[in-house]
Amino acid sequence: MTIGQPVVLVRWMVDREIAICGVLNRISRPPKVKKVFVVISRLGDGAAWFLLMMTLPLLYGETGMTTCASMFKVGLVNFVLYKIIKTFSARHRPCAVSVAITLSTPPLDQYSFPSGHTMHAVAFSMIVMAHHPELAIVLIPFSSLIALSRVVLGLHFPTDVIAGGLIGGYVASTPLAS
Repeated sequence: MTIGQPVVLVRWMVDREIAICGVLNRISRPPKVKKVFVVISRLGDGAAWFLLMMTLPLLYGETGMTTCASMFKVGLVNFVLYKIIKTFSARHRPCAVSVAITLSTPPLDQYSFPSGHTMHAVAFSMIVMAHHPELAIVLIPFSSLIALSRVVLGLHFPTDVIAGGLIGGYVASTPLAS
């Protein structure tokens, strides 16, 4: 492999990722579709997770409180990791890289990598499902829609979402989450 080949490979991958973003972003052009994904994304800002944390103790008592404590600890770790990684990666959002990608809702911060929404959605869902597996029927589709919404709305590249999911999943699988 020559020195220029990795650069060509990275450029090829970036071009594919921008193309995927463009295709998914076009899904959000109809106003009704856009509104659905904006609502899902906003719920992923934290509102849904805070509501879940308040509801779990009411539904499950002590087990719900334990779940909430785990969610809180993991949420703090994820937030710190998210801030550090975003600062060092400084990856621009797809809407800033390609004029073909329309920003459908304002971002919460400047950079795109990793997706904090996905990081938290995966981590919180894993923790809740470990204690309350019956909630998987709601949490898996909801978390998947949050992740998808971030690309559809022009806020993240697919690799931002994948990385966010992997980081969130890893943190949720550590002893910290128990």
